[in-house]
Parts: sequence; C-alpha cells; structure tokens
Amino acid sequence: MPFEYVDLDIKQEVGWFRFNRPPINAVNLAMLGEMVVAFEALDLNPKVKVIVIASALDRYFNAGADIEAFKQAGSKGMHAWLEQTYRLARKVRTASKPVLVAINGIAVGGGLEMSLHADLRFAADDARLGQPEVNIAIIPPVAGTQGLVRLVGRSNAFRILYGGELFGAAEALEMGLIDFVSPPAQLEKDVQAYAEKLARKPANALAAIRRCLIEGGGETFEVGMAIERQQAEALAHHPNFEEGIEAFLEKRKPNWT
Repeated sequence: MPFEYVDLDIKQEVGWFRFNRPPINAVNLAMLGEMVVAFEALDLNPKVKVIVIASALDRYFNAGADIEAFKQAGSKGMHAWLEQTYRLARKVRTASKPVLVAINGIAVGGGLEMSLHADLRFAADDARLGQPEVNIAIIPPVAGTQGLVRLVGRSNAFRILYGGELFGAAEALEMGLIDFVSPPAQLEKDVQAYAEKLARKPANALAAIRRCLIEGGGETFEVGMAIERQQAEALAHHPNFEEGIEAFLEKRKPNWT
C-alpha cells in the first residue's frame, strides 16, 4: 500500500519507516494517520524482523506538528489529533519486534516523541533534538511526557520540557535521550548493521525482552516480575529454547523458527 508522506522499504529483514513530507517533515493530520497505518504494516509484515524509524530528508528527521494545521484544527480538533497520536504511541510501544531510530538533522516535537517509545535511538553527531512545545503553550502530545520521563528520568525530563530548547547529540547522549552517535554519512549504515544482528536472533525472545522492559518497566516490581515469569515460561515451551541449547552444546549456529 503506497503512502504519500511515509516511505517503506525492507533491507535484509529490516523494515525502514521514513518520514517524507518536504521540506521539513512537519506533521499534519493526514500524515499522522499514515504514520499509524505504515508502522503497523511493518509490524505485521512477516518479512520484517526489526523496524527502523528514519527520515527521507537530509536536514530534518521531523519538525513535529505542522503549526498551521494546529491553528486550523483549533481546540476541538485537538481531540482527533490526540486520538491518533496516542494510537501511534501505543503501536510503537506494543510492537512485536525491536524498534530502532535513526535521527538525522533536526528532531523536535512529535517525531522525536515517536522515537521515545522505541527501543534504541541512534543519532548523527550533528543532530539537534528537543521538545519546544512549551513555547506555544502546549505539552508533547504523542504521549511525550510519559515516554520522556521513563527514558531520561524526572530531572532531565523537566529540563527538556521546561526549557523548550534544542540539544546537540553529545548532550542528548549524556542525558540518555539517545543511545549511539555516528558521523552523518555513517548513521544509516550503523543502524542497518545493528538491526541485522538483531534480525539473526530468536524473534520470540526479542519480543519477550521488549514486553518485560517496556510493559514491566512501567509497573511495580512485583507486577514486572509476574510479566517476566509469564514470558520466561512461554519461552521455555517454545522450540527455539531447545534448539538454542542443542546448538550451544553442538557448537553450531541455531536455526530459529
């Protein structure tokens, strides 16, 4: 299914999701709807084992919401906007496979918020990141407050949201907003290489890790342990567990199902 504002392609079992609304990837309601459907398409595609969120534009990862679209929507239109943004956040957080992000150029607002719900974020060393919503008297509406505080902690979340300013990649790395930094020309190569390593691992074990950390990490310790136990027991009954043990003992590569 072709999309107007999102490009999808698959390389070596890695599904690339690219924002593509020139000149700056500003998100309007139509693009937002496509983002939800396009991401779900990769998650449901059996040929895709890892998803990467990226940009088709050189200088912008994502500029956040199209301010003109916000103005036209008004306060009543915000309800429809939030229905879609929260749907998107849930899709990313509950994905059945690893989700990585390749951040180039400017990454602000909703596009950056989408990345907060992913597993790991790679950024070019000249990237600029931030959540400037406070400067127009709104808060990050892609479950951004909740994703951010869980990712970088309370103090850094306050610093990012209160300030509304942009940070360079080095400072973002120090705060935990991103996880890896690459030269711009190397960024997508580094992400693809990491994603291919993940794609060779047992998909059911990766999905279990993801659920334990994302779902369990937001619960009490006891509830988190219950989720972990459920996942461990399910993995123990899967053929991949027996195959992994046999491959280890026989000193050969495992054949995952």
